[in-house]
Amino acid sequence: MMAASQSMRLGGLLLLAASAVFSWGCEDVGKKSAALAKGHVLMLAKAAKEDVLQVRRGMPEGAAQLTEVYQAAFPELPAPETARKALRQTRERIPDLSIAKSTFFAVTAPDGRVLRSDTATDDLAEKNIFTAFPALAQVSSKAYVESRGVMPEAAGVRGRPDAQWVAAVPVKVGADVRGAYVTGWSWSAYAYRLETALRSAVMGETAEGDKIPLLYVYVLVEGAAYGAPVAPVVNGKAISEQHPLQHITGDQVWAAPLEIEGRSFGVAVVRVAELGPDVAIAALRSET
Repeated sequence: MMAASQSMRLGGLLLLAASAVFSWGCEDVGKKSAALAKGHVLMLAKAAKEDVLQVRRGMPEGAAQLTEVYQAAFPELPAPETARKALRQTRERIPDLSIAKSTFFAVTAPDGRVLRSDTATDDLAEKNIFTAFPALAQVSSKAYVESRGVMPEAAGVRGRPDAQWVAAVPVKVGADVRGAYVTGWSWSAYAYRLETALRSAVMGETAEGDKIPLLYVYVLVEGAAYGAPVAPVVNGKAISEQHPLQHITGDQVWAAPLEIEGRSFGVAVVRVAELGPDVAIAALRSET
């Protein structure tokens, strides 16, 4: 009886020891993933800055070209099909806009009513974009405006929350503002763009026969985490619960091991001021 009791105690001790070793092992793997994720997120932040600069450089030039279309229709506004054709041609003619990561371009009436967008279904048509993004109304007095907000018709994912980053410039006929040229991307679609870029870069550096890590990218906006359409919501929630923006200022990178549903990850987060205050990119990595 005593021997059996001693055997049970020994078995329990061995189980605890094995659990501790497993825990240390997971932590070490998580630390490795976090360290590698730091490099990933810095690469993505650099790409995001250039994405914004492309919009900032290209939009004023695009508005100047669209002036002809508004002028030809004056005192009326351009017809919907004319506006749609002009959107396509304008983007094609301007190098920065032709490679911009925007998920939509649109032209509006002076009050923000969308005449046409370049999306396949054009769900934005006849909607008021100034209602969703009030700051864009400042194009009546400013040369360029950026904002954030929520417009369901511009969502990049269905069945879960999404929001958008947008930019606008005025379209003038003479000194009069006759409308706005607007572009933007949904956060979920943008997370997908960054995630695709990251996976491509990692694949390019991976030797034949090496294991490919599991990679996800999330855009963090005021506490919310937006991932690609197929990215697990639980991952974004786990990142948000760490409150990473509280740990970083400026262009610092915050990184840490993170366990999600029993799997060891490493996460790295960096702010991207070009996308707006309290906006950051998170790279999540797990060794396979």
